[in-house]
Amino acid sequence: MGFAETFKALSDPARREILVMLKNGSMSAGEIGRHFDMAGATVSYHLSQLKKAGLILETRDKTFIIYELNASIFEEAMLWLAQFKGEKNDENKN
Repeated sequence: MGFAETFKALSDPARREILVMLKNGSMSAGEIGRHFDMAGATVSYHLSQLKKAGLILETRDKTFIIYELNASIFEEAMLWLAQFKGEKNDENKN
């Protein structure tokens, strides 16, 4: 999993909304799906793309699959993005 998969997954508004929902705690696919006006198969597709990118983790709880954020991927992306904020180094100043 690299940044390409991460940013591709983040490019979709529905997937970003799923991530915001999961920041409050783990949820099942059904709980996630109730927040959207889309078919269950579409929700499953979005979840699979987030999982493929490593942004979410899944665990089985009896007959349910529970999804949660994978904080380490967010931390890695934030560290990478942080290099672009702040002041320019002295070599680039005019």
